[in-house]
Amino acid sequence: MSNRVAFVTGGAQGIGQGISTTLGAQGFRVAVVDLNLDTAQATAESITAAGGTALAVHADVTDAASVQAAVKTVTEELGPVEIAVNNAGWDDFMSFVDTTEEFWDRVLDINFKGALRVTHAVVPGMIERGWGRVINIGSDAGRVGSSLEAVYSGAKGGIIAFTKTLAREVAVKGVTANTVCPGPTDTPALRKFADNAGQDAEKVLAGMTRSVPMRRLAKPADVAAAVAFFASDATDYITGQTLSVSGGLTMA
Repeated sequence: MSNRVAFVTGGAQGIGQGISTTLGAQGFRVAVVDLNLDTAQATAESITAAGGTALAVHADVTDAASVQAAVKTVTEELGPVEIAVNNAGWDDFMSFVDTTEEFWDRVLDINFKGALRVTHAVVPGMIERGWGRVINIGSDAGRVGSSLEAVYSGAKGGIIAFTKTLAREVAVKGVTANTVCPGPTDTPALRKFADNAGQDAEKVLAGMTRSVPMRRLAKPADVAAAVAFFASDATDYITGQTLSVSGGLTMA
């Protein structure tokens, strides 16, 4: 059990909710940081109802001032941020030739620069205190590519490379940085993306399931288990690593 403070972006629903809930159950003091404050409050309330400690905080990861304000609020209410989980993300399924520069900017601003903003806001404090964990949620799309997700794959590939470089820079400061890469995960967002692509969500998910050796999609709790591992005090000597949670879909 840990009472360290974890700052989870996009922590209100989907994979983020799974991460927030798992960390809360393991004793972390969880800041459920999300653009949707109402949903964040519901998630935080469920954590506290189960005996944990959680705080709902509004933040827009595309806005540095919003991120900094959220970090300030969490520090005042829960304590200094010791674990940063950069989970906030967004994508839409479409062929690269059909995308626009506006779309590129949105994908990169949320999925890549959002993590940069949070990391830039919290790592100096981690260095000063001599302990910290940065856990970035990448994607196997960033490792092996994913059809209809070219820009998203590029953003997540950038997250993986950024995390490795950050890990080298802060290794002697007591701070680790690692990436968790989910494979296909059954979330409302995945179903919505499938619907938006003009396809039947159930057929899309069934196709994805057939490609996974374990014959099921990941659940948010599966991804959360990997995050909790990297967040623990036991992983002081593990940094710069990329861990896929894919049911065996990717193994290299």
